[in-house]
Amino acid sequence: MTAKQYDSNNVFAKILRGEMPAHKIYEDEDTFAFMDIMPRGPGHCLVIPKRPARNILDIEPDSLATVARTTQKIAKAVVKAFNADGVTVQQFNESAGGQIVFHLHMHIIPRFEGVALNPPGGPMEDSTVLAANAEKIAKAIA
Repeated sequence: MTAKQYDSNNVFAKILRGEMPAHKIYEDEDTFAFMDIMPRGPGHCLVIPKRPARNILDIEPDSLATVARTTQKIAKAVVKAFNADGVTVQQFNESAGGQIVFHLHMHIIPRFEGVALNPPGGPMEDSTVLAANAEKIAKAIA
């Protein structure tokens, strides 16, 4: 596989530049966490690096480490905020691996015993629900 170029016009790059809206949960110098607009379950959110990275195949190791730290922080907050039984963390790479947006991102989805995930690419969630869930998770960050 040949290395592919990062597209600075991907939707997450636009969110980072403020060109598209997002329901922010958390932000630090290196990472940004926000709600997934087509959630596979209540509280489904994303963590992305601020530095350009197409996926795990090209991200700088230090940047990946910051994404991992933020992912853990948000995963703990999601479990607390939703009183979840567990959490699913997913990350996809290249089209063959299921990646759709080519800016590295971690999916964090609270999970509940006996409750299946919604199918991927499902309907967009109401903005007021996303805003309320973002606030709920942000308040749960320790």
